[in-house]
Amino acid sequence: MLSAHRGKRRLRDPERTRERLLRAAFREVHRSGFQGAGIDTILAATNVTKGALYHHFDSKEALGYAIVEEVIAKLVRDGWLLPMLGDGHPIDILIGIIRGLPVRPQNIRDSCPLLNLSQEMSSLDEQFRKRLERVFLAWQEGVATLLRKGQAQGTVRRDLNPDEAGIFLVAMVEGCTSLTKNAQDAKVWEVGIRNIVAWLTSLRARGGRRKSKEHVVRQRQRF
Repeated sequence: MLSAHRGKRRLRDPERTRERLLRAAFREVHRSGFQGAGIDTILAATNVTKGALYHHFDSKEALGYAIVEEVIAKLVRDGWLLPMLGDGHPIDILIGIIRGLPVRPQNIRDSCPLLNLSQEMSSLDEQFRKRLERVFLAWQEGVATLLRKGQAQGTVRRDLNPDEAGIFLVAMVEGCTSLTKNAQDAKVWEVGIRNIVAWLTSLRARGGRRKSKEHVVRQRQRF
């Protein structure tokens, strides 16, 4: 039994090592940019050899691609896509996500990792650009799908183009993020969020909030 347990632990070690490298690389890239990220810094943070790193990732570029696909894409999925699958008024869901975005000093200093990498690498590396584009598209399409759901419910304006609104929302969020990073001032972010919320509120169908509340009351009365 002891020998089998040790064998299983050895089999799991490569996966844990890869995960540690990926997380350390993400932190280094987020702090220093991809081009400025040091492999030696990543190795020092994980106590992993260079040979072990290149066993899991063929090159620094491969490590960067994995950061986009496995770490940054998950941040968007957990912070946006999954919450947008919840029950409730679509506009209320989006406003809740927006208001819940962090505004800690570290977030202001380091900014959005998706935004940072797209600004740095999209014009330099086509493989980076394509991977980053997929993350942006998933985010935009998630917003559009939620707005279409609201239109079907009668709670979101019928004259709205959901696809265009998805692009616009992502652009506003990332634009405010960029301005806040440059200013290093949380007040810039607060102004941006206030105006994004006002825009989202304008997307409600007339009487949409009232209908949504009535629907909730009816649902509760069933139990």
